[in-house]
Amino acid sequence: MNYSIIVPAWNEEALLGDTLAALREAMRDVDDGGRHSGELIVVDNNSTDATADVARTAGARVVFEPVNQIARARNAGAAQASGEALVFIDADTTIESALLASVLERLGSGQVVGGGATIAADREVSGAAAAGLAFWNRISRLASYAAGCCVWCRRDAFESVGGFSTRVYAGEEIYLSRALKRWGRANGMRFEILGAPPVRTSTRKLDWYGPLGMARQAAMVFIPGALSSKRLMKTWYDDDGRAADRDERRPPD
Repeated sequence: MNYSIIVPAWNEEALLGDTLAALREAMRDVDDGGRHSGELIVVDNNSTDATADVARTAGARVVFEPVNQIARARNAGAAQASGEALVFIDADTTIESALLASVLERLGSGQVVGGGATIAADREVSGAAAAGLAFWNRISRLASYAAGCCVWCRRDAFESVGGFSTRVYAGEEIYLSRALKRWGRANGMRFEILGAPPVRTSTRKLDWYGPLGMARQAAMVFIPGALSSKRLMKTWYDDDGRAADRDERRPPD
């Protein structure tokens, strides 16, 4: 199966290199023997740091999207992708080869339209944070909602439903999950959230905003129209934390 891994990245210089290295390793394992053929695309979402340079150094193809919005970045990558399978991975998230192989197996079966994966923290977290993560994983599997850090689907289904909604600045993965489930039902296919192995995603926002700040942001999604406000979805579009991470990782002069 031909597939494309699409990584949206806005000012992700600090973590992008590790993410792409893990993706390359997973792709080598899965592509071995010629069963699959993959490409790696990074969408530079109007970054002001070295995101694009990091991506090129890692051997990824770089696509530029000037409007700073996660849904637009993902759609821009998909528009340039050549794969019949699309795998969207966030710039602060890593996956194992077993998960990528499972995704491609399911999409190649003709019985699955798309899906997501359960998520795990990249480091030890507090009991409250762990409970919140476990709660999301339960909701994700029960309701068949993909987490934004890992969404995968058939290209024809993605194009048929219009891709990620650009009406919202966060939560676009929920809208896409719903649309793909409808498309799948109409075409005799299911939408799956894979349980193991999980993807590992950064807990950096807990460091930036704290548990209370993240809880407040999560509560915003229940306010009508909030998802359509970039200002209210500020934890996705605030560069202060990213800047601190970049400064911490850069070697001294």
